[in-house]
Amino acid sequence: MIYRGRGTETVALKDANLEIKEGEFVSLIGPSGCGKTTLLKLIADLVQATSGKLVVAGKDPRTARLDREYGYVFQAPTLLDWRSVEKNVMLPLEIMKYSKEKQNKTAQRLLQMVGLEDFHKQYPWQLSGGMQQRVSIARALAFDPKILLMDEPFGALDEITRETMNNELLRIWQETKKTVVFVTHSIPEAVFLSSKIVVMTPRPGKIEKIIDVKLPYPRNIDTRESKEFFELA
Repeated sequence: MIYRGRGTETVALKDANLEIKEGEFVSLIGPSGCGKTTLLKLIADLVQATSGKLVVAGKDPRTARLDREYGYVFQAPTLLDWRSVEKNVMLPLEIMKYSKEKQNKTAQRLLQMVGLEDFHKQYPWQLSGGMQQRVSIARALAFDPKILLMDEPFGALDEITRETMNNELLRIWQETKKTVVFVTHSIPEAVFLSSKIVVMTPRPGKIEKIIDVKLPYPRNIDTRESKEFFELA
């Protein structure tokens, strides 16, 4: 993957060969600028590859995007401050002109899943950072996608909130059976969450190694204190 500017070329990714199986939780880690977010954007068809081939849920990235095969959670919550929590979750369905009944039922179900059913009438500015990201996750799941793409969603949270969100995300993943691709700079976070970790080199980003995380699910505080966890992290 090459970014071209005014007389310049930046190689963001090179020789990236990766297969992600359905239902896996895969974390991408590596130094800043190594292409983690670029790889996520390629999967999402937010940027187009300058060479090579991508297959997403058995389709090319553009078709997968149009078929709403994935949900995307950004680094910042990207919620609309003038819409209530439930209205933010409903937004994708509203844009696609789903029925009001479908919108309401979906928002109710997803807010219950992320533990915010009692906050459905609140506005984003009334919520903590962790709660805002829960709303973002609920919104990303509105179309019931097969894949959840997450770009450092907990990077701005304090450590205690971050650990809580890690636990919540694992619970949601185990409930929904989605395929998750998760970008992080935190090795302990990647070890705690993932079934597989993809380690990338400095730019131009290459896949240096792939680590299978054998820690059993469900994971909890005992997992974080285990010898196996410390050896990996």
